[in-house]
Amino acid sequence: MPSNTPLPMLGGLTAAEFLGDYWQQKPLVIRGAFPDFACPLEPDELAGLACEEGIEARLVEEHGAEGPWQVSHGPFDERTFARLPERDWTLLVQAVDHYVPEVAELLEAFDFLPRWRLDDIMISYAPPGGSVGPHVDQYDVFLLQGSGQRRWQLGGKVGDDAPIIDGIDLRILERFEVEDDDDWVMEPGDMLYLPPGWAHHGVSQSDDCLTLSVGFRAPSADEAITSFADYLGEQLPPSRRYADAGMAPPADPTELDDDAVARMRGLILETLDDPARLAQWFGRVMTQPKYVDQLVASEHPTDPAELVAALQAGEALIRSPGSRFAWRSLNDERTTLFADGDGADCPLALARALAGDTPLDTELLKHEGAAELLAALLDAGSLTWEVEPDE
Repeated sequence: MPSNTPLPMLGGLTAAEFLGDYWQQKPLVIRGAFPDFACPLEPDELAGLACEEGIEARLVEEHGAEGPWQVSHGPFDERTFARLPERDWTLLVQAVDHYVPEVAELLEAFDFLPRWRLDDIMISYAPPGGSVGPHVDQYDVFLLQGSGQRRWQLGGKVGDDAPIIDGIDLRILERFEVEDDDDWVMEPGDMLYLPPGWAHHGVSQSDDCLTLSVGFRAPSADEAITSFADYLGEQLPPSRRYADAGMAPPADPTELDDDAVARMRGLILETLDDPARLAQWFGRVMTQPKYVDQLVASEHPTDPAELVAALQAGEALIRSPGSRFAWRSLNDERTTLFADGDGADCPLALARALAGDTPLDTELLKHEGAAELLAALLDAGSLTWEVEPDE
């Protein structure tokens, strides 16, 4: 998509304007971002998902039987919902885009952002008064109103040391003061963008309030350093160690002197400062699936020749729900295709096709090594055979 095209979902801003002026900088309210928006599912359907095994769901009750801001984790059952009061609770279901294709289709509207930055679409339902309290998220999020109304209030950007309420399973801010004019009631199709670190509080104003949260991945510094160090550690030879050849005799053999610290620092920085390895790690970590057990690996290795025959017979492969792809160019013709935390060297054109929206059919077979790569991705669970509707 051209970066200078005005986008209705950004209130008429171009992608370049939004990224330059708002992304990770300040909130943006977009009235009618999705005109005449029809929510892809109903509250009862969301509750049904929350009752299924393997789906991450939470129930937040502001006045729970076990105390204020009680949090329960799914799967739930009909008795759970039958006992709930008429107001002041919220149901949250993660990664609904993995289970409802119509929800997944909404992600196509966000193609002005790197696809590998997308995390998932969480959907929340709340009767009047339902909320999860004033809080802060450390990631970018678009809050799209699906049905009903929700009142959003913002409290400005807060620091990491902002005090939170002790003794509950939520990070609710102890103090929350609404900034001037940062108070809106959102209608279906309206959307609020929030950068990381912005205090916000959303309260349902109706009995059909569904809000879709499009969240983005952002590894913390401590997670990144630990993960990259582990990745490097798996590849470094045991001979790469601290060394001090040519050092001067120590004035005191018990002193850890500046030269020793400098040598250790040099070893660490030299090891870490490897752009090629960093790129290979980054591609793997940013494509790791949100739920590893959601990708079903093949019980037996796929024969590439049989895969080719199946494609030529009219069968089609699809990307598994929840699978993640990205690519990193190695040169003009070769690239690393990253898929669900792994990487494979392949032709650039093949990687772009697999990571994009290109149909996975016989056209891919014109690329060198395509059959073998498709078979490997099928065996890993990143791809699956398309099932006909009547099957």
